[in-house]
Formats: sequence, C-alpha cells, structure tokens
Amino acid sequence: MSVNSFGAKSNLEVNGTSYEIFRLDAVPGHEKLPFSLKVLLENLLRTEDGQNITADDIKALGSWDATGDSDHEIQFTPARVIMQDFTGVPCVVDLATMREAMVDLGGDPAKINPLSPAEMVIDHSVITEVFGIAGAFEANVDIEYQRNRERYQFLRWGQTAFDDFKVVPPGTGIVHQVNIENLARVIFPRTVDGVLQAYPDTCVGTDSHTTMVNGLGVVGWGVGGIEAEAAMLGQPVSMLIPRVVGFKLTGKLPEGTTATDLVLTITEMLREHKVVGKFVEFYGEGVTEVPLANRATIGNMSPEYGSTIAIFPIDDKTIDYMRLTGREEDQLALVEAYAKEQGLWHDPAVEPVYSEYIELDLSTIVPSIAGPKRPQDRIRLDESRVAFREAVAAFVGEPGHHDTEYSGYDAAVEGSMVASDPTGPDSHLVDESPAPADQGHSGLKRRVRKLVPVELPDGSEFELDHGAVTIASITSCTNTSNPSVMLGAALVAKKAVEKGLNRKPWVKTSLAPGSQVVTDYYEKAGLTKYLDAIGFNLVGYGCTTCIGNSGPLIPQVSKAINDHDLAVSAVLSGNRNFEGRINPDVKMNYLASPMLVIVYALAGTMDIDLFNDPIGQDQDGNDVFMRDIWPTQAEIEEVVGSSINADMFTERYADVFRGDERWRGLPTPEGKTFEWEDDSTYVRKPPYFEGMPAKPEPVADIEGARVLLKLGDSVTTDHISPAGAIKADSPAGKYLTENGVDRKDFNSYGSRRGNHEVMIRGTFANIRLRNQLAPGTEGGFTRDFTQADGPVNTVYDASINYAEQGTPLVVLSGKEYGSGSSRDWAAKGTSLLGVRVVIAESYERIHRSNLIGMGVLPLQFPEGETADSLGLTGEETFSFTGITGLNEGRTPKTVKVVATKGDGSEVSFDAVVRIDTPGERNYYLNGGIMQYVLRNLAAAA
Repeated sequence: MSVNSFGAKSNLEVNGTSYEIFRLDAVPGHEKLPFSLKVLLENLLRTEDGQNITADDIKALGSWDATGDSDHEIQFTPARVIMQDFTGVPCVVDLATMREAMVDLGGDPAKINPLSPAEMVIDHSVITEVFGIAGAFEANVDIEYQRNRERYQFLRWGQTAFDDFKVVPPGTGIVHQVNIENLARVIFPRTVDGVLQAYPDTCVGTDSHTTMVNGLGVVGWGVGGIEAEAAMLGQPVSMLIPRVVGFKLTGKLPEGTTATDLVLTITEMLREHKVVGKFVEFYGEGVTEVPLANRATIGNMSPEYGSTIAIFPIDDKTIDYMRLTGREEDQLALVEAYAKEQGLWHDPAVEPVYSEYIELDLSTIVPSIAGPKRPQDRIRLDESRVAFREAVAAFVGEPGHHDTEYSGYDAAVEGSMVASDPTGPDSHLVDESPAPADQGHSGLKRRVRKLVPVELPDGSEFELDHGAVTIASITSCTNTSNPSVMLGAALVAKKAVEKGLNRKPWVKTSLAPGSQVVTDYYEKAGLTKYLDAIGFNLVGYGCTTCIGNSGPLIPQVSKAINDHDLAVSAVLSGNRNFEGRINPDVKMNYLASPMLVIVYALAGTMDIDLFNDPIGQDQDGNDVFMRDIWPTQAEIEEVVGSSINADMFTERYADVFRGDERWRGLPTPEGKTFEWEDDSTYVRKPPYFEGMPAKPEPVADIEGARVLLKLGDSVTTDHISPAGAIKADSPAGKYLTENGVDRKDFNSYGSRRGNHEVMIRGTFANIRLRNQLAPGTEGGFTRDFTQADGPVNTVYDASINYAEQGTPLVVLSGKEYGSGSSRDWAAKGTSLLGVRVVIAESYERIHRSNLIGMGVLPLQFPEGETADSLGLTGEETFSFTGITGLNEGRTPKTVKVVATKGDGSEVSFDAVVRIDTPGERNYYLNGGIMQYVLRNLAAAA
C-alpha cells in the first residue's frame, strides 16, 4: 500500500473510465525535472511504503540538483520485465532452482513467482545455417527446434508453472521490436488491490538493447539476468539519482542519409562525451523531425555509447506510431490524456534543465559506417576505403604488417576482387600507386594485398583478398524495425536486379527481420522477389548475425580464409561488431544501414570507394555505381505510405503467445518444481544455493589470491561471456563430447546458457581475448601457478587446479571493463570460476553491478594508476584487507591491496571499493542478489 505522504493520489477520467493516478504536481520542484526523472518521481510516489521508499527519497528527487552528482539512493520498481531466451532461460533456471532452495529453507515454493508481468521473446536461438534459397526460413526453424527442444520444453513448463510469465514463441520476431510494436503500453493500466491505476510503463530487460523502447517514451534499460530475477520477485532496482544529459536536436536529415547514419553519429558523439551511467534525453525542435522508428533506432544503441537510457518524450509521433502498430484507441486516449495531465508531453519550445548539454544539427549528418571492431568508431562513407586500408594492417597475421603506414587514397585496382597475382596466393603485394590528383588525398603509400584463388562446387572461380565481404546481413532489431531503411534496402535490391547485378559469390547473404510485419510489407510492395534474386532470402525472425549466429561461411571461402590467414569482413545492420562476435572466420566487422548492406554484398569488398568506384557491371558491361541504384527519400516514403497499415500489426500480434504447431506440439512438464534430467546438456540445476544457511556469514578479508587473467582496455562482456560457436577442442566442446553430444549438435553457447557446466568452461574463452599473463596466446588461456614455473593452461582447467588448492582468484583489467551487452554469464561464469575480486581502471555500469550480484568484489585502481604503472605482472600473490568493514553497516571507500612478487618484494595500494549503493552492499554481504532475495522471501514466509 502506498503511504501517499504528499497527497498525490487522484483520479483521471478518460473516455468514461476512471483511473487512479499519483500526481506529480504534488511534489515541489517537479516542474523543472527532465521527462525521465518525472517518470522516476511518479514511480516513487506510487510505491512509497515508508521503508524502502520514503518521503525523503521523493523530496530528494523533487529537489534534484542538475549540476552535481547525487549520492542519494532511490529504489526504482519497474512495471514489467522483458527477456530474450539466451538471457531469459538462465532466469527461469534460477527461479526453478530457487523454488527448490525455498523448500530446503522450509518455505513455500510458490513464493518464488513473478510479482510483475514478465514476458520473454525467443529470438536468439535461430542460426543462419541455410541461406540464399527459397526454403531457408523453414530449414533454419526446423534445425532450431531440433537443437533446442529441451530448452523449449523447459520454457513451456515455466509458462505454466509461473504466474504472469508469458513466452513469445520462436519465429515471431526480435524481442525489442516485438516490445515496441506490441508489448509496450507507454502508459500502463493495471488493477492494483482492486483499483484500476494508470502509470508510466517502465521496464528492465535481460538484454542491454531494452533501451530501444526509450524511443516510445518508456523508461527502461538492460540489466543482468540476476537483477531481472530480483525485479520479477518484487525487489526494486537500487540506483543513485542519475545525471541527465540533454541532447538538443535541430534541423532535418539531408537527402541520401538514413537513420543508421544518424545513430552512428550520435553513438560517436555520446561515447566521446562520456555518458556511462547517465540518462540521455532528447529535446528541441528537431525532435519533431525524427520519426518514431528512428527514435527507436537511437534508443536501441544506448549501450554502445554507455548511457543507462536514451529517451524521447511522448508526443504526437508516439501516438501515431501506436496507432500504426494496431494499439486500441482507448489505450491511445489514455496515453495522450495521462502524458498531458502529468506534464510528460513534449513541448519543443521548452528547454528543460539538464546536468549537461550536447547539440546536433541533423542537416550535418553524412552517410556513415562503423568498424572494424567497435560501434563507436564511425567512418564517413566517403572515407571508408582509406579507413579500411589503415585498419587492415592490424588484422594481417604476418610479421611487419602491423607497422605498415597508410596515408591516403589509392584507385589502382578499383575494388576488383579478381586482379591477377603473379607471385602466388601467399604473397602480400604492396601497391604504391599515387592517388588521382583530383581526389584530394595524399596518396596511399603502401597497400597490403593477398589474393587467394577459390573455386565453388558450381564451377564459379574468383580470388579472395583482405577485406573481402564474406557476410552481408540485414539483421538485428536496431534497423529491421525501421520501415524506411528496410524498404529502402528492398528498393536498392530492385534497382540492382534491374541493372543485372547480383551479390558476389563469396558473400553469405541473409535477411532476418525483427517481426513478421516486415515480410508482410515487403510482399505488399512487391519487393520480396528482388531481395530473393540477390540472395537476401528470409532466414529467420531473430537476431542471427548480430549476436554471432551467422552460421558457417561458404565452406570453400572458409577454407581459403583459414589456410591463408585472410583478414575478411562482415557488413551487418546490427548494433554490435566486437572482435570475434560475428563469425570466427571474420576479423573485421562493420555496421551499416540495410541499404548499404545490399550495396556491399554487390561490391564484395571493403576496399572500395562507393562514391567513385563501380560496384559492378550491367547486362551490357557498363559500370554501375551506387548512385545508380540508390533510391530517393521521396521514393522510399511513397512505398512506405502505400505498403504498411495497422491491420498488418493487428493480425500478426492477435495471438502472439500461441505459437505455431511446432511450439504447441511440444510435451509440457507439470508441477511447481521442475524435474531435472540428469543427462540433459541444455538445462541443469546450478550450484548457487548448495549448503546456503538461512543467515549469511560475515564477509572476510582475502589472502593468498592469484591472478587468473590480466587484461587491457575495453574488455567487453563478449570477451568474458561464452557466446557463438563451441569449438570441439575447447573445454566446453570436450565436455559435450564426453556427454555423448555429436559435434554437429553442439549448437551455440547462447543456446546452452541453462547449463552452467558448459558456460563455466566457455567463460573468458573468446577467440579474440588477449590475456597479458599468457603473451602470444589468444582465447581462453592463462598461466597456471599451481604448477612449477606457471605453464600455459586453459582458463577453465587452471581454475579447477586453483579450486583444488583453495586459492581465490583475481582479474586485473584496464578501462571500460565489462562494456557491451548485459550478459549475466559474464558475471556468473566469473564467479563460478572462483574469481573473488576484479580490479579495473573503470567499469561499465551493468557488469559492475552484476559482479556484485554474483558475490564478486569490484575494485578500482587509484586515480591515475594502472596495473602496469604499479608494476604488476599478474605473477604476484594478492591479499585484500579492509573488506570486513562491510560487516559494520557501511561501505569502506578503499581496501588495502598487497601484491607480493616471487622475490618477496611487495606492491601495495588502496583500491577503491565500487560497491556504490547500500543495496549493493546487502547483495555482497549475502553472497549475491539471488541469495539475498531468497533469504528475505523465506524469512517473510
């Protein structure tokens, strides 16, 4: 029950229906708050209970000081939780395990049940095994069900065993697109204690790109699975009142640019501005020029620039989009009436108060891509060839090429992939041809090339070079939710086919939309046949390439790449392009609009100037340029207007949780607790609660710890968390083989997240991870100091040896540790490997929180210090004193770290304790967030 200290409870009449609301104008200072903080303020008003949420918390938010950093902790209670299956399956596994642990503690297992609506969309399991043919979709879905039957049966059990938990079956769409098109309410109507309330829709999600819903004006962000579980069980999300960055938009996008160009520019700007842990809020006259789909694209990329959210306020565009996507008129009326009543409706003439300000004139946007390994590394398209040649040297595996210097443009080869190489396929050619004078470049001094002949089974022959585009994929919610760029891509395909162009034979092409509505409007526009003609056949409705589910390359292409160490490329319309993420054969990954994905598939190489070089030849042998097949904005708008209507969304989402015959035909286990199968390699009971006492033991200082990994800057959760394909000779592959799984049935790490045995073995095993403790290696290797001289061993096997000796483990790292997706297994795997402490120069918000949620202590090097500046090699033995201060009802600012070298000398320093809130301290004292929640629920029983 709400305490209602401010007398905020009131009523709102909308079309004859009365809703209970909590008025923001009851709180002094509310009028100066940014939109996002007004939503948080309403949340506190409505959930005030005098204990977790107090009048002082509400006053603190109402009197928010935009200029400073708040140290006031508030408890945010999201209206709902949204999950995808890779991260959601472990959530359900943990809830099932908690039910058994509750029984062990003498409680009622039914207490472990979502108290807020929880919705899961199965979208991460489909892999692009089959492509470029008419039956690719059905073939890939069949394979998906064969591989994931155990997981899907388990989720079917969860759907029946847990109240308020719904599952959107496979083959429906991508979680974030389904969220904005159907699940998001914007204003949430819900009966609470017999009273119909209306309040802002808010959510947390088990995918960092939950922020896509920010485009609709919904405050929501990605959390780890462990935080999501707590939210599902009624635990609020603990947070400090954030700084809010105001991002002013002016002007209008110029002809020839896309939403992708805009979002890549914003990503670059905000990463440079340093917005990690902050709210970003868009305002100004330019907001009205940004369509809802573009807003969603911008919100989606929030994790790429590090902000907690990147939100657009509610306005006419919001209502128009909700109407287009088939929401009921009563809901639209509620959204508009509530937003205007509560001061949540966007007024472009009003400039709110913000902590920081940044501005962008939309008219300055230019065509762009990003890569080759980070989304914030934007490249102007007209400089992409130069940038590629500057970057490729770092990816060429032979000595000397890392030092090759590039300084400009070269037009000697014009992007051809079939130039002759008289010196043989293993030779690197250095081209010193000067640039044409009119290009305005200084001339490309050195160019590394390596031409490898390839012959396909159909008899076609070609030569591969560094930079060959071997994957071109229209994939990921980021862009596939945007009709403008999706229909734009189809128009590019149409014009290309009419010119007689086709994809290059070495390119694996795929189309994986975020919802079935996309293929509906392709069909209505008559454009599907053109996409099919150049190999962009439908392969599935899921994330596919963007999350590493690209499937194998064309076999002969893969062999050539691996035999000759070619640095080839992927081009995708996604949001992530980290090293090792897209495909193990592909070293360089570029983000681009769906329209440019088509163009690069036709060109077949990154070593091309798309504004001046031909991308192919027409039926008569004439050069065809990108400008010849690029549609105008008027053409795109015309086909958007004639091809999309609300009925498409209404029909597709009418029975969204029912699924097809495959889903409905799965046998469904029953019962309050799950019957674990001893021989399952997909779903196993994890050990988190084994031997857990009803009350936690005091935390202790740590002695005799060893370094498991010493890492550099920008180590992402992709580097830490198991993802992608499972190699046969890896610890995880050997485990599966020992348990009778054939290599062809290994599936991906993501699909096996419900099996902790697989996931532990894949933690820190990314093929691009570089552990400075084991120089000369890439992947999951370290030095094992349980043996003389510390020989190189796998991370997993070394951790087992350390565990047998009772040795706690440490990870040392640089800046931005844990950036990227909110992967709970990045923290779970770290904990289960025996890591007790991480020391980094800085952290990404979600991963730091997740480490605490798994009982791992995050520490930070003193300001200005690094592992190297302190002389740490990773061979030392570490002790940590002062941790016991946490038992005294406070969080110490620092703990003393002493690193003892082999010769007995010591390095000591005071590391900053990055337990930032009292709530996080409680989690750490309990050994993790799940243990904390379980003990509280058991005690309340």
